[in-house]
Amino acid sequence: MFNNTSFEAITKTLKENAEKFNPAASQEALKPLMANLQAWGELAQKQAQAAQASVSATVESFKTIKEPQAAFEAMKALAEQNMAAAAKNLKEVTDLGMAQFHTSVEAMEKAHPAPEAFAAVSKGMKTAAAQVQTAVETAVKSIKK
Repeated sequence: MFNNTSFEAITKTLKENAEKFNPAASQEALKPLMANLQAWGELAQKQAQAAQASVSATVESFKTIKEPQAAFEAMKALAEQNMAAAAKNLKEVTDLGMAQFHTSVEAMEKAHPAPEAFAAVSKGMKTAAAQVQTAVETAVKSIKK
């Protein structure tokens, strides 16, 4: 007969640890995650509102255009505005992501059982993140030109 000992071990572990579960501690542990999600939601909402305002302004400006050359110039201006908005949005997303990444690394540093051993890994992660941020900023600057 087949004996599923891993299932029994899991069941035993769950039973033993069920009484140790602390809902308040779980909620406290989720606060940083919720704050991060809220920050992303607020950024997305801000960027969506800016895009909607831009589209509304564009529609209004096109209502008054009578000649083809003016339409072409308006489309050119719109393309430039869209590129600037995309560059701005990318920079904001990168800044938020990097800030949250650094906060997470710092939390790992504090929680690590051997912070000295983790320091080199932490430094490497922060250096890599800085390089990514620099690359994005360089790309954004090239878009603006």
